[in-house]
Amino acid sequence: MNVQIEESWKQQLAHEFEQPYFVRLTDFVRREYAVTTIYPPGRLIFNAFNLCPFDRVKVVIIGQDPYHGPGQAHGLCFSVNDGVKFPPSLVNIFKELQDDLGVPLPLTGNLTRWAEQGVLLLNATLTVRAHQAGSHQRQGWEEFTDAAIRRLAEGRENLVFLLWGAYAQKKGAFIDRSRHLVLASAHPSPLSAYNGFFGNRHFSRANEYLATHGKEPVNW
Repeated sequence: MNVQIEESWKQQLAHEFEQPYFVRLTDFVRREYAVTTIYPPGRLIFNAFNLCPFDRVKVVIIGQDPYHGPGQAHGLCFSVNDGVKFPPSLVNIFKELQDDLGVPLPLTGNLTRWAEQGVLLLNATLTVRAHQAGSHQRQGWEEFTDAAIRRLAEGRENLVFLLWGAYAQKKGAFIDRSRHLVLASAHPSPLSAYNGFFGNRHFSRANEYLATHGKEPVNW
């Protein structure tokens, strides 16, 4: 199957594209785009991979679902398009970033600038129906994104994985902590941010680890 995805990822995930689950997933997603409003736009489904080639990944942030409101999702977890109001979780991410590193509140919630520095902003599920959170879960996306995380965990060294919330922690449970830095905390959602997300200092800890291993820190 000829999947339109960045070339290094196409090579890494070639085996997945031929699996029965991925063929079923592709058929499902095509039908969904044909009959209803799906986010993100089709050309941005693999945006996280396209902006962050396999060999350039330094940090992985795992989300769950794309945003399901108009104009929000563009293929990067927690990120929204320029000019879109910051969702509550993103507001809390920026608050922690300010407390941790003194970074002023950004003018845009578009995290493309992170992705281009090697931050893979990966949702577990890459598509969603408008206004229906979780509507494309358990269709095959989770298996595909598990495979991508596994390729990174096994094929690269000294990456940083930021696992925010129980869902992300479960998805990243298999990562070898002796080869990578795995930082886990509560989710940045307003429902849980005060239970351990605020004060986790993940951004400075990630940069310290990268610098220690000869990698350029992220300009968050």
